[in-house]
Amino acid sequence: MALDRQLLQSIINEFTVDAEQLREIAANFRQDLKLGLNDPKESSLRMLKSYVGLPTGKETGEYLALDLGGTNVRVSRIKLEGAGRFEVTKKVGKPLILPGEYDYVGVGSTAEEMFDFLAELIDEAVDKDHETKFYLGHTFSFPSSQTNLYNAKLIIWTKEFATSGVEGHIVNDLLKEALERRGLINVEPISVINDTVAVLLSAAYQHADTYIGSIYATGQNNCYLESSINDPENVGVGGMILNLESGNFMKLTPNRFDKEYDENSEKPGEQRLEKMVSGRYLGELFGMALAELFDEAGEKYDFTAIDISSILMDESVDGDRISAIIKDRINKDVDSEDAKKIRELATAIVVRSARIVTAAFVGIIWQRAGSGKINKQHIAVDGSVYEKMPLVKENINKALSELLGEEAAKVDTMLDTGGSGLGAAISAAMAARHND
Repeated sequence: MALDRQLLQSIINEFTVDAEQLREIAANFRQDLKLGLNDPKESSLRMLKSYVGLPTGKETGEYLALDLGGTNVRVSRIKLEGAGRFEVTKKVGKPLILPGEYDYVGVGSTAEEMFDFLAELIDEAVDKDHETKFYLGHTFSFPSSQTNLYNAKLIIWTKEFATSGVEGHIVNDLLKEALERRGLINVEPISVINDTVAVLLSAAYQHADTYIGSIYATGQNNCYLESSINDPENVGVGGMILNLESGNFMKLTPNRFDKEYDENSEKPGEQRLEKMVSGRYLGELFGMALAELFDEAGEKYDFTAIDISSILMDESVDGDRISAIIKDRINKDVDSEDAKKIRELATAIVVRSARIVTAAFVGIIWQRAGSGKINKQHIAVDGSVYEKMPLVKENINKALSELLGEEAAKVDTMLDTGGSGLGAAISAAMAARHND
C-alpha cells in the first residue's frame, strides 16, 4: 500500500516548530529561569545549586575521579597540568551488575556492599597505595540535594537502582566509611557534581568563554553559569553553575503523539521537554506516528533512536536501507517512494528535537546577557544524539541563526565526551584549593 501523502503532511505539521514558536519557547525558557532564580517553586526548572563556579584553567595536580551515573562505574587518576592540559594516568571500570556473580543495584543490595565495591575500584586505581594523599571528585548523576560541594544527599534512586540505605544519606559519607574500612584513609572525597555540571567544568577548563553545559543523549539536561549567585559555600569563579534539570521544562505545547505517550508513561505530567527531544523517546514517537501512517494507530511499533539515525543516513534513491529496517521492525514491505516518506517523518521528529533544545540554549544565553550584548561563547554538549544523530548539529546552527540573527556568529556548540571524569577531577582540584 502507498502511504497517504496528505496524512503524512498533517503528521509532519504536528512535529513542526516554526520561527514564531521557536522564539516563544526560548522566551518562556528565559522566563522560567527568571522565576526560578527568585523562587525555584515558581519554575518548572529545578535550579539546583552545584556550589561550584568555573575553573580558572590553572588547576594542577593529580586527582581521583569517580563516575557513578549508571550500572558501569569508572575510576580515573587524572593529572591536571594547567592551561587546559591534562593526562589520564590510570583508568579502571567495572559494572555494578554481573549476572550470576553479583548485583549491587537490585532489590536486596545494600549501601555497604555497593560502596565497598566502589572502594575496591578506587584501591585498584591508586595501585593499592595507602600512603599518598589523594583528593577525589565524584560525578553522581542521581537526584540529590546539596548544601555545599561535598554534601550531596540522594533524594531518590532513578535508572532502576534499588540499593537500600543510600536514599536520604550523604553519598560522600558512605564512600568515606567504605574507604576507611579498606584502609584507604589517604583518599579524601571532597566534591560531588552532576554529569551535566561535569561537562561544563571539563569544557571550561579547556576552552575559555564556555558558560553552558548540556547532555543531549538518552536524556536531556542543561546547566549554566549564573553570575548573580555568590554563595559563601561556592567554589570557583564567576558565580555558580546551576543544574536546571531542564528535561522537566513544561512550557511547551505537546502534540497529540506527545500527549498520548505522556498519558501512558511511568511519570505522566513530568519531563515534558525530555519526552519531546531525547534519544529515549524519539524512537517511541516515530513508532506511534508511523503506526498511524500505516492506518494502525494504537499499534506498538518498536523503534529506537538508532533506527532513526540509520533511516536518516539512507539518502539513496531506492531507500533499500530504510525498507530493510521497516521490514525487520514491523514486517512491512515499502517501496522507494514510501521509504522517502518514512525518511521525511524521521526528519521532522529529529529537527523538532534540535530546535527545542536550541531554544532552551538561547533562553539561557538571553538570561546571561540581560539587557547587554551577547558575548562570544561556546556551549559544551555531550551525548549520543548530539554526536551521532544526522541533522542535529546543522539544525541547532539554523535555529541559533533564526533566534540570534547576526549575533549567532558569536555562539557555537562543541562536543565534550570526557566530562564525567575530567569534570570530577577539576571539581576536586577547585575544592582542594578553596579549602586550603
